Amino acid sequence: MNVHAIRAIYRFEMARTFRTLMESILSPVLSTSLYFIVFGAAIGSRMGEVDGVGYGAFIIPGLVMLSLLNESVSNASFGIYLPKWSGTIYELLSAPVSTTEILLGYVGAAATKSLMLGTLILLTARFFVPYEIAHPGWMLCFLVLTALSFSLFGFIVGVWADSFQKLQVIPLLILTPLTFLGGAFYSITMLPPLWQKVALFNPVVYLISGMRWSFYGVSDVNIGVSAAAIVGFLALCLALIAWIFRTGYRLKA
Repeated sequence: MNVHAIRAIYRFEMARTFRTLMESILSPVLSTSLYFIVFGAAIGSRMGEVDGVGYGAFIIPGLVMLSLLNESVSNASFGIYLPKWSGTIYELLSAPVSTTEILLGYVGAAATKSLMLGTLILLTARFFVPYEIAHPGWMLCFLVLTALSFSLFGFIVGVWADSFQKLQVIPLLILTPLTFLGGAFYSITMLPPLWQKVALFNPVVYLISGMRWSFYGVSDVNIGVSAAAIVGFLALCLALIAWIFRTGYRLKA
């Protein structure tokens, strides 16, 4: 394995993050802090408990997932789209670097940024609401798997996109609505029976439910089903990326 190539890609992507620290890290943390102020402090103080958990603490897993999904996709998609846009992707494809090494560099950097952001959001939440993590091992597992899976998905989006505008289509029009409708701010058991069944077709429900279980031991979906859903999505993304590099889809054109 070409460790030097992986390190070079990884360090380049991480250096870009620290050059744009405000946009990459601080801006999402500040945006999430506003959610805590509005939903956690202002609205949460006037609401009762949800599944035995105070509302301010109840929304923490959903807010972490909201930021993690969007940032993972945005970081990974921009990371691979920029070489396509500038034309340096051909140098990368002609270099003695394998698909695995390219993925480890780009996806590893994007996942690292997302994990940094998730950690900062959890630390920020301490300033607004008290919370405990019942299953820290599961919480870390869901954080890492989600960051990796959606960084892979972002890599696919970056390959698919042929303009900077298209990079924002998936996060803004698909991921954010699915997260809001996936129980980020409520339990799906609060919905009418018909809509509870409809919500189960939303894949983000399983991510948020699994993360919430790791915090408080309560969930809308069985933890095993949640874990299987994220592992299945990870495998699907890997299969799509393998097909992209095998066929050269939007890489060699």
